[in-house]
Amino acid sequence: MRLSQPSLAVLLLGFGAGLSVSLAGQAARNDGAFQPDMPKTWDEAAIATLEVPLANPAASPRHVSASYYYEIPVRPIYKAYPIYAPGREPAGYWEWLRQQDPVILWDDKGHAPPLATKSDWIEAGEMVFDAAVAFGPAAGFSIDEVRDPAWYREWSVPVTKDGIMPFFGYVVRKRGMVEIGAFGCGTCHTRVMADGAVLKGPQGNFPADRTFAQNLRGASIEIVRRFERLTYAVPWLHPDPMAAADQLSLDGLLAPLEAIPPGVDARRGTSLYFPPQIPDLVGVKYRRYLDHTGLQRNRSIGDLMRYAAINQGEDALASFGGFIPRGGPQFDTLPAPATQTRYSDEQLYALALYVYSLEPPPNPNKFDSRAARGKKIFAREGCAMCHTPPLYTNNKLTPVQGFSPPPGAAADVGVLPVSVGTDPDLALKTRRGTGYYKVPSLRGVWYRGMFGHSGWCATLDDWLDPRRLRSDYVPTGFKPYGKKTFAVKGHPFGLDLSAEDRQALVAFLKTL
Repeated sequence: MRLSQPSLAVLLLGFGAGLSVSLAGQAARNDGAFQPDMPKTWDEAAIATLEVPLANPAASPRHVSASYYYEIPVRPIYKAYPIYAPGREPAGYWEWLRQQDPVILWDDKGHAPPLATKSDWIEAGEMVFDAAVAFGPAAGFSIDEVRDPAWYREWSVPVTKDGIMPFFGYVVRKRGMVEIGAFGCGTCHTRVMADGAVLKGPQGNFPADRTFAQNLRGASIEIVRRFERLTYAVPWLHPDPMAAADQLSLDGLLAPLEAIPPGVDARRGTSLYFPPQIPDLVGVKYRRYLDHTGLQRNRSIGDLMRYAAINQGEDALASFGGFIPRGGPQFDTLPAPATQTRYSDEQLYALALYVYSLEPPPNPNKFDSRAARGKKIFAREGCAMCHTPPLYTNNKLTPVQGFSPPPGAAADVGVLPVSVGTDPDLALKTRRGTGYYKVPSLRGVWYRGMFGHSGWCATLDDWLDPRRLRSDYVPTGFKPYGKKTFAVKGHPFGLDLSAEDRQALVAFLKTL
């Protein structure tokens, strides 16, 4: 079956290029001669000072050597094609896909995009941002699912105004065989707005944990137990929060994952029971620390490259006091480098340039008289001490209750010696737990949701609702599995405002 000429023209644009509203398209572009100042990703001196020590410093990760890292093969980036929701797919599209030859867009064997100008590098970085790192069954999603209307209804999967499900795509690595390719940056950092527009970089809104957990129900309980230990175990804690996994049923293992809403993600190194809110990457260039717990310093574009490398797989090769998440049957021996994959330094540099280029979308919230009143309330209540303009963060870390910063930490790390009293578990009981939370930026809160570091409150109004402190409160965002109610404690600032003042403050915050 032949595709119509308009349909073919759309398809040839490729997934993630022209099929969505890319924030990078709003960034200033430099099309003159560009000499990239590209750092080495796995610079051992930079790696040694990259991360803030964990709350238990003896368990702080020891990363692989540069020689090991650079023996890991570079993963090829394949061309991907959009996944259309049922009823929105162009006529003949599926048959056309099955006739496509594999197309490698970028590898270390001679395939590469144009890289003459800074604009070229940024566009190449968007390619890396969209690229899949897992394929077929390993991607965790099946073709039958993404072509089934019931899947979209059951999980409320957002689609664009063009009918595309933009969080991952189809990939052809062998002629005649179409696979799902997923778990690139875009799976978690793509957001479909209410009008069907797509933003790349912000907090995503795909129900990744819920849909992935549903697929894991088809695996053996032994596989699921190992997956969860690899992903979440903290063996230096007594008890390890995952120690009970060996006694749990399959439902007991997966139901907590299914309880995590879009905008929150139990990513590797965190927890099923206190997962982090997905962060917004727009403006990350100006953030001094990365992760909610401030785990990694962000001193340069090289550090962002390292962060991407670590979070695309190297963190599972690090030794946490002898525990290596991907370390063989007993989690204690490194796998052969040839069994792993990584991005090249060039790919990571392009990715970092792309992330640095991201700009916020046009803000529909106007600075009116109510917002002006809210700005005065923001100043009066002392909010700027932590959320300092113009970044609306002071770029510092605050210690959690139950953790005492070591001597000299304030000079080395940048500690604001005030605890805001929020739930400390993410900062104390995970492989990303430093004993701190970073002060988040308030810029862009109008297009985000799930507030608090574990996303308990779906909206700003909920976050500033004093009822959230009560033991009978039902969170509007993430609610820990097994809890019918949950008091969202801490950060009491703004909770004693009148209803009118609270509405004015929210109106101001939505203009940022």
